[in-house]
Amino acid sequence: MFVHAVHFKVMPKEVKDYRKDSLMWARFAKKYKLAAYFTMKRSGYKNEYISVYQWKKKQDCDRFMKKLHDELVSKSKAKVKPLGYYNLTAIDKYK
Repeated sequence: MFVHAVHFKVMPKEVKDYRKDSLMWARFAKKYKLAAYFTMKRSGYKNEYISVYQWKKKQDCDRFMKKLHDELVSKSKAKVKPLGYYNLTAIDKYK
């Protein structure tokens, strides 16, 4: 499993558009074998959100980013400030 997460600062008036934009990104990513998507609010911090994309393989994420990233940035309406990007690879799994 591969996870790509983007940490954003989103001002209150932009949250509605950020959430719509996030779901738009997830719909497009689904066409590139996205396994799951989550929009999360960071607990204990004001105006911080994280978009989490779960993929079976890193190559699927790379393909999506290469083909659609710039186009989706131009289609997104919310004004957000990226605070960090995280690429995570699973090493253990327990259910």
